[in-house]
Amino acid sequence: MHLFAERRIYSVSEITAEIKRDLEDRYGEVWVKGEISNFRHHSSGHMYFTLKDDRAQVRAACFRGNNTYLRFRPDDGLEVLVRGRVSVYEPRGEYQLIVQYMEPVGVGSLQLAFEQLKEKLRREGLFDAAHKKPLPLLPRKVGIVTSPSGAAIRDILRILDRRNASLDVLLYPASVQGAGAASEIAAGVRYFNTRSDIDVIIVGRGGGSIEDLWAFNEETLARAVFHSVLPVISAVGHEVDYTICDFVADLRAPTPSAAAETVSGAREDLRATVRSLQHRLLGGMSLGLERRRSVLDRLALNRAFNVAPNKVRELQQRFDESTVRLKQAMLGRARELRHRSETLAARLGRVDLGRTLDRRRDALALEVRALEAALRGLVRAKQSRLELAAGKLDALSPLAILERGYAICRAAGGKIIKEAASLSPGDLLDARLARGAVECRVEKVRP
Repeated sequence: MHLFAERRIYSVSEITAEIKRDLEDRYGEVWVKGEISNFRHHSSGHMYFTLKDDRAQVRAACFRGNNTYLRFRPDDGLEVLVRGRVSVYEPRGEYQLIVQYMEPVGVGSLQLAFEQLKEKLRREGLFDAAHKKPLPLLPRKVGIVTSPSGAAIRDILRILDRRNASLDVLLYPASVQGAGAASEIAAGVRYFNTRSDIDVIIVGRGGGSIEDLWAFNEETLARAVFHSVLPVISAVGHEVDYTICDFVADLRAPTPSAAAETVSGAREDLRATVRSLQHRLLGGMSLGLERRRSVLDRLALNRAFNVAPNKVRELQQRFDESTVRLKQAMLGRARELRHRSETLAARLGRVDLGRTLDRRRDALALEVRALEAALRGLVRAKQSRLELAAGKLDALSPLAILERGYAICRAAGGKIIKEAASLSPGDLLDARLARGAVECRVEKVRP
């Protein structure tokens, strides 16, 4: 190489851009298998992670437009197979994979998505038995969310018509597979919850592959079923098919036909029970009547029935005699009372009530005047005693002493001063006079 040959000098961005073009032109679309690490799902919707094996690693990015349709949730430690193109992230000069498609290695993406969503909802408590609502014993109207042209609705209607033709059915037509099917089914569940005449909801469809049944594994439908106020029966596919909707619903029916049997069976079972009880009741009543008839026949042969008429006639005669005696006694008592009344009236007529009342009134007036005089004397005596006691109390009162020019001296703490020796110059005194008080300061103490 000649030292003075012309040199081409690249800037960092130019060499990076050229390497990017070379890589993209050379490799185009590639498939890469590796383990995910440092996975981040950005708020913008883009996914960033590293693909690695035991000897190397490469950064990868899966933008929102491509990861929207992923059936599973990527996570650290998951081995995946990705399809994409090799590129360079120019701001850092790092080469990376722009991922356009991704699937897990060793397990289908749908199955992985099913297990991931199932575990997520289980941790949130959507499968707990405490949230399961009981089915009505005798539903009057059932709401069905399914395809109007599918085999499921035909099977349900056929069984309901055979077992309980009086049960009303309302169909909410919805797609049961394909894009948007889960949202349509969820809308049907929410619609039936706005009606007051629906007692139970059936959601379901006939059998199919996991792809065909995938609408019933969507989180949108699972949360709509969980928040339903009405009980929901999930009837999806065949007995071996399980979906997320089966776990969230209040009851899983193995098939749509079994769901129809469930909502109509209670009425049939109740009818059978009523018929059985009716037969047992009639048999018991017949047996009881036969037993009582036999007892009655035995009693009819008893000689007591021959004696009874004579006994009844004897009692009737005794009753008549007692009635006559009672009537005579009542008449005698009435005559006696009438005689006593007449005697008392005659004695009362001979008494001068006016003179008797005058005498009693004069005596009462004398007693009143005597009582008033006694009370006045008692009041004067009590008043004299009260005045004497008041005079004695006034003579002993400290206030009377104060009226003669004396004072009561108290120290600052309220203690009465009796000796001058207990004071010192400068002490404050409170002197209580006959009228008012003064505060004094000790200037000199003369013991």
